Amino acid sequence: MIFQVQIKVMPLKDLLDPQGKAVLGGLHNLGMSGVQDVRVGKHITLQIEAANEAAAREIAENASKQLLANAVMEYFEIEFVKA
Repeated sequence: MIFQVQIKVMPLKDLLDPQGKAVLGGLHNLGMSGVQDVRVGKHITLQIEAANEAAAREIAENASKQLLANAVMEYFEIEFVKA
């Protein structure tokens, strides 16, 4: 079976997000003063061939832990997308 998985990788809430701060400054320079905070992360979509959803989740978790997210600075969330 083929599963489509979306992985959201974001900076940990307690850590400074320099890219988010730069975007926030740019938005304020454009006159969008109502924006209070920006956090910038990654959105990754994987197509995984696996026997079942549990096996696909394990592949996605291993990929996230070993390559896609830095556990020291980021967290990740996995979501299955209905085809």
